Amino acid sequence: MSYTSQTVLVSGANRGIGAATVRELLKTDVKKIYAGARRLDSLPDFGDSRVVPLQLDITDQASVDAAAKIAADTDILLNNAGTAVFANFIESPIELINGDMDVNYYGTLRIIRAFTPQFTARKSGTIANVISVVGLTSAPPMGGYSASKAALQSLTQSLRATLKGSGIKVLGIYPGPIDTDLAKDIPMDKATPEHAAQHIVAGIAAGETYIFPDPVALQIGHLWATDGKTLDTALAGEA
Repeated sequence: MSYTSQTVLVSGANRGIGAATVRELLKTDVKKIYAGARRLDSLPDFGDSRVVPLQLDITDQASVDAAAKIAADTDILLNNAGTAVFANFIESPIELINGDMDVNYYGTLRIIRAFTPQFTARKSGTIANVISVVGLTSAPPMGGYSASKAALQSLTQSLRATLKGSGIKVLGIYPGPIDTDLAKDIPMDKATPEHAAQHIVAGIAAGETYIFPDPVALQIGHLWATDGKTLDTALAGEA
């Protein structure tokens, strides 16, 4: 797929992977990019008239509905907006766990439900969900986040089956540790947002169903595909 004449909506475009992906898309011949953010004043100046700022709070149904009307010409929906806290299931306040689930799962579900009818009517479109490698197997220190991303993984799989034959592509993106604000407390080597964005943009263009956009993600993705049990026990500290 070429980005020529394509309009892309990137949620969570104000920082991290989202902002880097907007910049990477601008290197292509993309027609338009809706840069979604809860607060418009948090968006960087991308310096290109193809970028259209879009107020979008995926936890607010009214905001999602308004964005769907404004951005009705969207061809590629890149669901990047997300949040992450270090919360375990035994000791952490339930509000923290609910917060991750409301944004990462229910928020993404809201925007998918708002845009899918438009794609269905046109018999074309791409839905690309930024999940995480911990959506494939849990990282116990981030149990709440892992669960929300596992729910998003399940949603992505179900949506792909539901929309089969509709002309709509459903892609999953599985970053490992990326050097962003969300991952600042993770004590391991991280890829840059720019590195991840390069592979995300290329993967969407290639129509890859599973996109692993950094070295750690590639390693985990390979182990998940070939020996999921070993991966589960390793991350659980049982190996």
